[in-house]
Amino acid sequence: MTDQSLQRRLAAIVVADVVGYSRLMEADEVATLANLRELRSGVIEPAVMRHNGRIFKLMGDGFLIEFVSAVDAVTAALEMQRATTAVEASGDRRLLLRVGVNLGDVIDDGSDVLGDGVNVAARLETQAAPGGICISAKVHGEIVGKIGEQFFDAGERYLKNLTRPVHVWHWPDALQSILPLPECPSIAVLPFTNMSGDEADAPFVDGLTEDLITDLSRTAGLFVIARNSVYGYKGKPVDVRLVAQELGVRYVLEGSARRAMGRVRINAQLIDALGGQHLWADRFDRTVEDVFELQDEVNAKIVEALVGRLTIPKQRNRPKNFEAYDLCVRARLLTEESPQTEREAYMLLQRAVKLEPSYAEALGLLAYNRWLAWTHFGEPEDPNRRMAATFAQKAVDLDPNDAGCRYVLGTILAYERRWDESEAAFAKALELDPNHADTWAAMSDMSVLDGRVADGLAQIEKALRLNPHPTCWYLCHLGQAQYAARDYEAATATLRRKDTYRTNSRKFLAASLAQLGHLEEARREAELFLIAHPHFTIGHWLSSQPLRDASVRDHFVEGFRKAGLPEM
Repeated sequence: MTDQSLQRRLAAIVVADVVGYSRLMEADEVATLANLRELRSGVIEPAVMRHNGRIFKLMGDGFLIEFVSAVDAVTAALEMQRATTAVEASGDRRLLLRVGVNLGDVIDDGSDVLGDGVNVAARLETQAAPGGICISAKVHGEIVGKIGEQFFDAGERYLKNLTRPVHVWHWPDALQSILPLPECPSIAVLPFTNMSGDEADAPFVDGLTEDLITDLSRTAGLFVIARNSVYGYKGKPVDVRLVAQELGVRYVLEGSARRAMGRVRINAQLIDALGGQHLWADRFDRTVEDVFELQDEVNAKIVEALVGRLTIPKQRNRPKNFEAYDLCVRARLLTEESPQTEREAYMLLQRAVKLEPSYAEALGLLAYNRWLAWTHFGEPEDPNRRMAATFAQKAVDLDPNDAGCRYVLGTILAYERRWDESEAAFAKALELDPNHADTWAAMSDMSVLDGRVADGLAQIEKALRLNPHPTCWYLCHLGQAQYAARDYEAATATLRRKDTYRTNSRKFLAASLAQLGHLEEARREAELFLIAHPHFTIGHWLSSQPLRDASVRDHFVEGFRKAGLPEM
């Protein structure tokens, strides 16, 4: 077959598949085959013909269909789904379809239609709810204003075997999560609403939310979404069903808090987004001094409602000074943003530790802050490197049960080349909190730089499932892992995402573009990176990173040099 025999074109592809077909066949082969024939001749083929489509492949219970127009493809898909769901049959015998629709480039070799357009449609089909339709953003852009039905925005998703995220829209307003639900009870804690009317209390209320998440995530048998992924919903009216879909959880906790006159008042409710009912709701009224007991009580009630029993993890170190607590909460959100906010966080954490020298979380954040300062933000190695290691160890000594402190220690020990101790600290962090997304993400960085690139990719994927809307450094580690795997196109797509573009990850974007041969663009990105990070040199990067694999080291250096980043 020659290249001339291949026909390339833009097409709207529909992939439809029967839900639970193997189970239906096992229960009653004859009836299922008869129902499938009726579905094909009575529903699918007429809808395809009415809208000028063509079925180009049958795969048992699956149908691959081509349309010239995205509007025709979606209209036909809607007709199929309405006709299928209207069929009178018992729940066990009924054939329901999942449908995916994509608009993309395809190749026709005369006997089959192949290509990215088909592959993405097939992945979208797996994300659709039974009886539902999942479409790409390209398709949605074509149908807006032309089709009466509303599709719901589910944001960007990483789909199986696709390196680039796909922006997904779905119909109808289905309750089944787009991300597959974990086998264990899964929950997202939405940011509590500050009801005090005083914006100065916002950090306290945010800290309350974050601490609830932290303590819930340490409970055996729960899957808990990381705090960063819920903060996109702060201050916005939300539909908890759509939140559950977007985050891939079944349960959502929402509530409000008010701090006034030395007291804290909390309203909280736990919702089953799949079933649509409230599992538990309560009000709490305590003095400010009892706020941590209040957190423990809320956590206990949630755990009891979800798993039917109380599984109490070992207690974390709690501060006694509430001014120190407020300072620490404010510093949590500032440390990673930029060199400027990192220095502001440093000042806050210094004050917090002065107020309460035994505050383990504040010391752990202080260690992390000083580590970022010398490894990423251009501050002197001495004394910051020594301070980071000292503070990290002291934090763990003060509170051996805090997974966050263990993760910080594991990271810093790796940069000290104390490999075995680092791995032990990470392992202990996950033992204390298997939902600790930051630990999974940091382990990815270490695995990649150790030459275990496949492990690194798996670890960052785990982190992104726990934290679907991550901070910029998760995407930096994903892009770094994709670069190390020599998948430069995937790395470029990841590192151009607005969540991480213009941050410290830009150096990897420059290297990826350089490896693709886009040298002018690579050098432009390198110049822009150096404006924000004027102290960066390849030599400093080599001396500061926990590199253990020579081939990985040389591969990164090659990309940096091609992009024009300075040697020394």
